[in-house]
Amino acid sequence: MTSTPLRRFFDYAVLSVLAFVFVLPVLYLVLGSFKPSDQVLSGLTGFLPTHLSFDNYRAVLNSFDSDATGYFWRFMGISLLVATVVVLGNLIVNSMAAYGLTRLRWRGQRAVFTLVLVLMLVPFEAVAVPLFYMLNDQRNTVYIQALPFIANAFSIYQFATFFRAIPPSIEEAARIDGAGPWRTFFAIIVPMSKPVFASVAVLTFLTQWGAFLWPVLMVSDPSVRPLPLEMSVFQGQMPVDWGQVLAFGVLLVLPVLIVFAFFQRWFVQGVASSAVKG
Repeated sequence: MTSTPLRRFFDYAVLSVLAFVFVLPVLYLVLGSFKPSDQVLSGLTGFLPTHLSFDNYRAVLNSFDSDATGYFWRFMGISLLVATVVVLGNLIVNSMAAYGLTRLRWRGQRAVFTLVLVLMLVPFEAVAVPLFYMLNDQRNTVYIQALPFIANAFSIYQFATFFRAIPPSIEEAARIDGAGPWRTFFAIIVPMSKPVFASVAVLTFLTQWGAFLWPVLMVSDPSVRPLPLEMSVFQGQMPVDWGQVLAFGVLLVLPVLIVFAFFQRWFVQGVASSAVKG
């Protein structure tokens, strides 16, 4: 018992150090976005909050404020639209697939679920080129940026792991009351599964918001460029103004922080429950 306070102090000390290490790059990003370019890449002095202003943010927004350069808020709108479509489609399609694979009984169920597990091991880079040639006629459209990412093996696995822990007696009671599979799923399973829905939504949004390879392959028209692709174009312009690049980075990360803050409580519950049940 006497070692418990020391162990707790040690745990908090280690976690505090790790948190500090992870926060440092974010702090450098935020502070650098408010500094002149010649003071951004200045080593440890970059952490000093001096000469702060919103000039970099104004410069970024002014750089994309015409038909020739495109509009910053349009790029962000494209990214938000694509990410929203992917998240909503992901939640609907993959949750229903996981329900069918875990709670219903049909021939070939185990084989299909094994195939889903195998697909989790296949990186997107391995299928990007075949998809490019298969969907080449649909390039420079908004929906083609979302379509390949709606069905996701990892999301199916997350839903399946959570659904398997739901007591079968709940569904048996629903069947006795005359509820079919569709009504059971939407009226009983979905309301009980908010944590896993939040986890999948946050992880899917985070992944899709930062998607780069697929837009590089499929988007050449500036009018349908997502924000990460436009940032690479902006950073490639010479001379590089690092203060503006960091300001662009902050604007790029901000929606992710908002989404995580909104779903944080359910996300933590979903991760914790998956860890315990897994």
